[in-house]
Amino acid sequence: MDSILIATTNPGKLREIVRILDGLPYELKTLADFPGVPVAEETGASFAENARQKARHYAGITGMVTLAEDSGFEIDALDGDPGIHSARYLREDATYAQRFADIYRRVRERGSADRRARFVCALAVAGAKDVIFETIATVEGRLADAPAGPHGFGYDPVFFYPAYGRRFGEVSDEEKTAVSHRGQA
Repeated sequence: MDSILIATTNPGKLREIVRILDGLPYELKTLADFPGVPVAEETGASFAENARQKARHYAGITGMVTLAEDSGFEIDALDGDPGIHSARYLREDATYAQRFADIYRRVRERGSADRRARFVCALAVAGAKDVIFETIATVEGRLADAPAGPHGFGYDPVFFYPAYGRRFGEVSDEEKTAVSHRGQA
């Protein structure tokens, strides 16, 4: 059976990716299977650049076909912030409650009624020589009035998906995967 390395250190992303790939004829490996592998730098100016960097980095070190992704949350009223900095928005050790509070503060200060928002996922698969596949997917919605829901992770509690009439933090894993940026990619 062929193996694929899932190159993420984010436990929420790892759970989603493993769930999405479940049933495919591949043995899934994670970075935990390669202790001591240096972490890839994310210096790209876009989600796609970061996904390519990570896929190439880990494929080059491990020699394995590697799936890497970079994703984030964009809010139109904040000119696309937090964007590619979603995981480190405010600062790397900030809690999501702190990030949400800052987002709502900034939207209020701008006086914007525009709540359009989206999740973006850029995914790249690299072999030992180069990137062999890449794609970008989005899911459109809006910034919810307030965070809610025990499900998901990251920005899910503040992303309202109109077709469901609920936040991603309020839907099941299966419902989210069916329409999410990561599920589409």
